[in-house]
Amino acid sequence: MVILVSAAAFVVTAAGISGIRWIVAPVLLTLILTICAHPVRRGLEKRGVPHGLATGSVILVVFGLLAGFVFVLGIAFSQFIAMLPEYSSELANIGTSLATWLAGFGVDQAQIQAVSSSFDPSNIASFFSGALGTVFNVVGALVIVLTMLILMSADAVYVPTILRQLGREQPDLVVAIGAYAFNVRRYMVVTAGLGILQGVLSSVALAIMHIPAALLWGLLVFICSFIPNVGYFFALVPPAFFGLLVGGVPTMISVIVVYGIINAVVQSVIQPRVVGNAVALSQTLTFFSVLFWAAIIGPIGAIVAIPLTLLARTILIDAHPPAQWWRPAVGATDQTREILKAFDLSAKQERKDKRTLRQEATPSRRKAT
Repeated sequence: MVILVSAAAFVVTAAGISGIRWIVAPVLLTLILTICAHPVRRGLEKRGVPHGLATGSVILVVFGLLAGFVFVLGIAFSQFIAMLPEYSSELANIGTSLATWLAGFGVDQAQIQAVSSSFDPSNIASFFSGALGTVFNVVGALVIVLTMLILMSADAVYVPTILRQLGREQPDLVVAIGAYAFNVRRYMVVTAGLGILQGVLSSVALAIMHIPAALLWGLLVFICSFIPNVGYFFALVPPAFFGLLVGGVPTMISVIVVYGIINAVVQSVIQPRVVGNAVALSQTLTFFSVLFWAAIIGPIGAIVAIPLTLLARTILIDAHPPAQWWRPAVGATDQTREILKAFDLSAKQERKDKRTLRQEATPSRRKAT
């Protein structure tokens, strides 16, 4: 009964959040941005900068970065849509080839016609224009983001004092909140830095290969770097397609290989070493969190899925000692890794001992024979 009631409450809560996603999404984004910017404001205050001036400086910088990113993204989209008519013949050829291929499998002519029409430049432009409108809606009501950024940054002045007050009654909650803020900052800052690196490398590589709208695809790489597991594929499809238009299959394969190398080096080698155990979520839960938060609050949910899942873990598990036995179930902890390492060493030693016993037993059997 308790499980059913909890599940029902979870569904109702999720549906309620989804119903006001246009408010929740920018508020949660602003919360994470405020957490990431908090050390900058605190550093200014330690150098004698007044509270109000330090808070205002952080607000202007963070909002300026957001507005600048949206502006550059809009320019890149506009340039991309403007150059689409130049590739109308290539798009028509691909549509014709695909229609012929589908006809060979007996696909209905109406369906073939629908697929072929999707390669019309005007239809592609309409799709990306709609996507651009979605991006602007998601990034925000910038008014909501700016307002919440001002209010949260102003309230953040009192956070250390509030935590000291709470620490007297709820020390575990304060410790969990502090760990959450540190881990989220580490994850977001490192991911943003590595995302910029990936975007720059991808844009340069695409420009060398003469792929159109290289800046746009570099920005897409940066955005998708925040989406674990599947972001790489979202960022890969458009430049690979236009590589096919520009240089055929060899260029498309080159784009896939270059993206694969950049992604493997940055996200599979560099990022785990820098981020370390800040996230500590299982791969399955990480992928599910992307799907879940995207379904609840829209595309921005996929971008901030990890911080939101860490927040849920902080509230439900980390802040409550009786519930911390769940911790290994949501992601490998240091203790879990040590146990696995010890088990692997024990199994390796056991296999080695068995091989030694077999080798010692072989001469004895030969002598007996």
